[in-house]
Amino acid sequence: MVRVSVIACGWLLVATTIPVAGEPLPLARAHAHNDYRHGRPLLDALTNGFCSVEADIFLVAGKLLVGHDRGELKPQRTLKALYLDPLRERSRANNGRIYKGGPVFTLLIDIKSGGEATYRALAEVLAEYPGLLSGTRAGKFTERAVAVIISGNRAKDIIAADDPRFAGIDGRLADLESIAPSHLLPLISDRWSSHFRWRGEGDFPEAERIKLHRIVKQAHAKGRRVRFWATPERETLWRELAEAGVDLINTDDLPGLRAFLSP
Repeated sequence: MVRVSVIACGWLLVATTIPVAGEPLPLARAHAHNDYRHGRPLLDALTNGFCSVEADIFLVAGKLLVGHDRGELKPQRTLKALYLDPLRERSRANNGRIYKGGPVFTLLIDIKSGGEATYRALAEVLAEYPGLLSGTRAGKFTERAVAVIISGNRAKDIIAADDPRFAGIDGRLADLESIAPSHLLPLISDRWSSHFRWRGEGDFPEAERIKLHRIVKQAHAKGRRVRFWATPERETLWRELAEAGVDLINTDDLPGLRAFLSP
């Protein structure tokens, strides 16, 4: 037995199927920054209901290894082992979704090594998961359980030309006016402190609140989501992001954001 709830997310209404027991509530706005640094990469995020995770990758001897810098890399910590294989297994068990009846799950892949070579290796790996990943073929977009978005060293032209393509590009605020289709540029991300002085203490300056709402409105008008990174871990700031309709709220504090977003 399930209970269906409709949650207002700014410009968008997200229908979420909430299991009475067992699975956590899927939190469409919850993004696990540097997810691989948690005790159980991906699994801790899923236990907390997160619908978006971030994995940094390096291309090393033909393998895509996950870690923040080269000193953290281990041969067994591959993108396939930590993320793609368990996501495929979960999707198969949940009728093509990561959470039963839940939203599309976002896997944000931050490329740390050379953009062109790493993306070419990544594209070959992603092509092994056609039933799991949203993608385009001959310009036609098909939504599936997981949406991969490439951040960091983005080989934009190569990604855009790929066919079939199983990943989109993470944009920046400078891309708000881009005419790229939303399946190619599905997300606008940027560093919070590069555009806002407020750190969650005291009142949010009205001029900055207006700016934030304008950014979200612009992105949504083109079918793109919004995320800011390096945001202070404060509920006051999370509240302003949520009220403005920011789609992905960035955090390292999984239980804290889960408590904040849960009804």
